[in-house]
Amino acid sequence: MQTTTDISKFIKEAASKLGFDACGFCKAQSIGDEQQNFAASWLANGYNADMAYMANNFDKRCDPTILVESARSIVCLALNYFPAEFQREDVPQFAYYAYGKDYHDIVKQKLQTLFDTIKEVVPSLEGRVFCDTAPILERYWASQAGIGFIGKNSLLIIPRKGSFFFLGELIINIELDYDQPLTNHCGNCTRCIDACPTKAIVSPKVINSNRCISYQTIENKGEIDSAIIPLLSNRLYGCDICQKVCPYNHYARPHSTEAFNPSSDFLSLDAEAVANMEVETYQRIFKGSAIKRAKLSGLKRNVEALKHSQGQ
Repeated sequence: MQTTTDISKFIKEAASKLGFDACGFCKAQSIGDEQQNFAASWLANGYNADMAYMANNFDKRCDPTILVESARSIVCLALNYFPAEFQREDVPQFAYYAYGKDYHDIVKQKLQTLFDTIKEVVPSLEGRVFCDTAPILERYWASQAGIGFIGKNSLLIIPRKGSFFFLGELIINIELDYDQPLTNHCGNCTRCIDACPTKAIVSPKVINSNRCISYQTIENKGEIDSAIIPLLSNRLYGCDICQKVCPYNHYARPHSTEAFNPSSDFLSLDAEAVANMEVETYQRIFKGSAIKRAKLSGLKRNVEALKHSQGQ
């Protein structure tokens, strides 16, 4: 019979072979009163804007053993998405995470393959795989699993690698050798807070979504807040400002996942092309892309907002 240590080592080796850049383990348990109060306060302040789903299943967000019966461990994983090729700086900008195919599909497929690989050596394995598709505090658990620490911009920062990573989890019914959480290493740095043009980072680790360019250009289904429009900073879909200024992203290196590479059609887009885009072109360029979340109407709304912000 394999020991817990043997299985833990096997999982990390299998994750690395699948291309994951980090893997860590933590115990599946309640997040505790302090974290629950933090989450409840964020919601009470209305910082989730009109993302009502963020308030749903609060008990499951706070305790993964309610979400997955028989849960004993959380396997936390990270997959790099930092691009090797970028848009021109003079065109409306898309967040790096949306350059290629939808990460939900790519990461979840890798997670399922990892789960199936573990089950081959642990036939009694039960559990579920997740990638931003369930009420799970992904960054919190990743920090508990020792992958990284949560920075002042509220994102998970992996030392000597940065923050341009997708996160995913396996919540499973076996014990593992758990990793130690990392302490916060932001120190006195406030570059992300200072650089945010809309002051969406209201305090360390606390984001007011109402002010966030990513929320306004992606999740917001109405009109972009008129107070935000002059501050869009040429951001058409999402925003990476608080990541780009982070000193830890000096360590960012291009990913190795082919599906995350941008197409030539995507890289050739400019404001005029988006403003005049037909449905067929939209469907061709963004097939299988996370950008479809905003729909064509959302992109056209955003490009009009950019024109106003630039006095056009």
